[in-house]
Amino acid sequence: MEKVRGVQLTDSAGILLYHLATKIKPQINHHLPLLVKYILDNTLRVDKAIEFALSHITDIKTDELEKFCGVGIVVTPEEIEKGVEKLILENKKELLEKRYQFNTGPLMQKVKAELPWADGKAIKNEVDIQVLDLLGPKTEADLAPVPKAGKKPSKPPKNAAITKQDKKIEETKSDASNQSLTILDVMRKINFHAPGENYKTDGYVVTENTHKLLQEHLKQTGGKVRTRFPPEPNGILHIGHAKAININFGYAAAHNGTCFLRYDDTNPEKEEEKFFVGIHDMVTWLGYQPSKITHSSDYFDQLYKWAVQLIKKGLGLRLPSNR
Repeated sequence: MEKVRGVQLTDSAGILLYHLATKIKPQINHHLPLLVKYILDNTLRVDKAIEFALSHITDIKTDELEKFCGVGIVVTPEEIEKGVEKLILENKKELLEKRYQFNTGPLMQKVKAELPWADGKAIKNEVDIQVLDLLGPKTEADLAPVPKAGKKPSKPPKNAAITKQDKKIEETKSDASNQSLTILDVMRKINFHAPGENYKTDGYVVTENTHKLLQEHLKQTGGKVRTRFPPEPNGILHIGHAKAININFGYAAAHNGTCFLRYDDTNPEKEEEKFFVGIHDMVTWLGYQPSKITHSSDYFDQLYKWAVQLIKKGLGLRLPSNR
């Protein structure tokens, strides 16, 4: 047993501290002492505490934190045993048929869903014990590899030429299968934060009004993904822009969202009409259609009004006198 800053740690606390250090976000670093004090007994509570802290940046009420993280909730071995026994009985027929080929993963997930604060290792051990009690030790048949479904016995080739031809066909099929993966397939697998959860990103500045404003934003957008591709129309797009186009338009399309083409026209001396047209042509050539086309200059009047308001409130940026 060791102490860190006055907090008594168990032998497994080092792993949990490492888990916390790798998961925590900079905007909740000031809550670190509190999180260490309240949730150092399993990784699930660490994750739940981080989730709670991210939605309570400025102030955390310890009673609400404890409730959210299940602090004080103890799942007994008897509760785990009963939960596993119930599912074993429900699946007894299939278990007896498939024996050790039966996938016990879903059983453990169901027990975990009913007992969310139970130790995952304890659930697995209990499942293994009850399965062994029902089926007995593994036999040679249980240890034999499972035959692949739908696999037909191979036929001897009629001649070498046919064998090469068949091999070429299989290679072609394999190549076609590999090429079937689209940018939308890739974008669906990317783990970006959900709309309205911007505050979970590293370094996001959160104020007392952040969550209120995010909720208002969700109401206006219907909770849909919204992205934009903002090129400056001062030249023709190059190959590097294809990445940005595919990510912004592709991610929105993969999640039934919208993507704006927003021209960053803030330097009129270098911008020409042909570049506006060329950029739009490149976007559509790649297969995307902007939900809306906008320009930075569309908002200059509004930005000017906001600047006046900030100055009147004494919040304007004061420039050095020599400028």
